[in-house]
Amino acid sequence: MDVHPPDPTESHRRTSDSSSKSTERAIILVMIGLVLLYALWTLQATGPPHTPSATDRPTQAVVLSPEMVPLTTGDEPIVDIFTRAGCPVCHTIPGIPGANGRIGPALALGTTGTQRLSDPTYDGKATTVHDYIVESVLEPERFVVPGYSSRTMPIWYGSKLSALALEKIAAYLEKQTDEDLAR
Repeated sequence: MDVHPPDPTESHRRTSDSSSKSTERAIILVMIGLVLLYALWTLQATGPPHTPSATDRPTQAVVLSPEMVPLTTGDEPIVDIFTRAGCPVCHTIPGIPGANGRIGPALALGTTGTQRLSDPTYDGKATTVHDYIVESVLEPERFVVPGYSSRTMPIWYGSKLSALALEKIAAYLEKQTDEDLAR
């Protein structure tokens, strides 16, 4: 019977192959985990499904994050304040080029502001259209215009606008009317 002592290089090779396979398996499991986490994060970021109402128009979903919206100081021209804040994505705003959004209500508050303040479902604290506009940016869930979805206006907008920028927005919007929208 011919017995040879075990070859140490062969043993090392088997251990190395086994170790290499374990490392590959670990990498594969980590990659699968990352893909699953990304899928879960994506599903969570989109939130619960929206139940369309009769007044909904077909729109493309837009998800804005605070990092996407630069701070506006108020020193910018009014068009730049609205544009930097991302308002035209969701709203139609008279006199602001490209502001043809349909996700939120048109911002002709010189016409609609008093109607909203007198709406029986309005439970805000504003007594003027100007104050209503400021309140709507700082606390968008305080009053949701009938026919529009709640939780659409980001609650962090107030933190991205300086007091001067918010004041300029309110002063501009309280003068805009339905007639201005038609132009």
